[in-house]
Amino acid sequence: MDTDPSISLEIVIILVLIIANGVFAMTEIAIVSSRKARLERRAAEGSAGAKAALELANDPTQLLSTVQIGISAIGVVTGAYGGATIAQALAVYLKPLPFVGAHSNAVSLVIVIALITYASLIIGELVPKKMALNNPEPIAAAIAIPMRLFSKAFTPLVRLLSVSTEFALKALRVKEPIEPGVTEEEIKIMIAEGTAIGTFEETEKEIVDRVFRLGDMRVSALMTPRTQIDWIDLEEDESEIWRAITESNHSRLPVARGSLDDLTGVVYVKDILATPGQIPLPIEEKIQEPLFVPRSLRAFKLLEQFQKSGTHIAVVMDEFGGMIGLVTLHDILEQLVGELPQEEESNPEIIQRDDHSWLMDGLLPIDEFKELFDFDKLVAEDRDHYETLGGFITSYLGNMPKTGETFEWGGLKFEIVDMDRMRIDKVMVTKLDHLDARY
Repeated sequence: MDTDPSISLEIVIILVLIIANGVFAMTEIAIVSSRKARLERRAAEGSAGAKAALELANDPTQLLSTVQIGISAIGVVTGAYGGATIAQALAVYLKPLPFVGAHSNAVSLVIVIALITYASLIIGELVPKKMALNNPEPIAAAIAIPMRLFSKAFTPLVRLLSVSTEFALKALRVKEPIEPGVTEEEIKIMIAEGTAIGTFEETEKEIVDRVFRLGDMRVSALMTPRTQIDWIDLEEDESEIWRAITESNHSRLPVARGSLDDLTGVVYVKDILATPGQIPLPIEEKIQEPLFVPRSLRAFKLLEQFQKSGTHIAVVMDEFGGMIGLVTLHDILEQLVGELPQEEESNPEIIQRDDHSWLMDGLLPIDEFKELFDFDKLVAEDRDHYETLGGFITSYLGNMPKTGETFEWGGLKFEIVDMDRMRIDKVMVTKLDHLDARY
């Protein structure tokens, strides 16, 4: 039996309508999913399609109205054809079959509708949308110009739908959403995903994480405390001053009279060492005015001040005008790229032992402690504003501990190994699960 030409024509028309539906569906997903920054870059490079895609992306109501007109029109035409001719032809083949022949017209109609629905879902929806999600910007740029022409061709209808949509939204008191900026957490997630697939190096991810942590830090968390500062006392005799200079491993030293409360300035050790044998030592004429900053200053603000002033060292002051520490450019760089070895750092702040315990310095920054043991917050951290491991221990215990004192918190056992007068010097930290496993 020869195939009726009308059947072939109907099959072609239905396939064309399904493909057209897929184009509209793909356009919607591609433009909505595209990153505007990438489209703007393509537009700046001269892509007319990217410019058209940006116009549609910036007016989502017009875009949705245009797409809906196209899909609705296709649905009407598809319904008009409905595959009736195909169903009638199929019924002829089903009629001789047992159990089916008596209902061949109904069965053939169900089969044709099922096939059209299946093709519409696969060819007209799922495949185009998946393609659009995989390559949104190129597809948006390729289809935007024809879609814009379609929108202009049906401007009255598009405008009617857009105005009606806006009116309905206002009636429902639905406000236009403000497009949120990219958050810190989203950037971290994108960097982590990029690292997982090899787009970024692990080191790059660590530096980005450190940048965000540094942005939240104040100079009081970066500084060398006053009690740990090497300095030159102008009231000492020449031999003591020379010994302090030659035995120090620092490139810059604070200069004061009697105590650090009477700070005169800062000298570069190399400037003094460049004048060997000169008596008296030319310290006062080599003194430079230091940068004074409050303890509450953010680390990035300090970095800006270092850049403007040309100095690499700052004196940290409390609210009463007293000196509480020193912070250098080196301290900031360490927060960005990790520990930078120095000659004066002969004793590391963390020593991991074979028995799953850690010997830690009491001056260990609390952020490093939290990172090591994956803590988000410590007890009373927001209330007491401590910045070192020793500060956390003192806050938790409520008093100054004694050597040998122990306590447990957060699945860890803390033992005070050594005290430096009124400062916690060394702490032994052990995970309780490993401690229990020994016995």
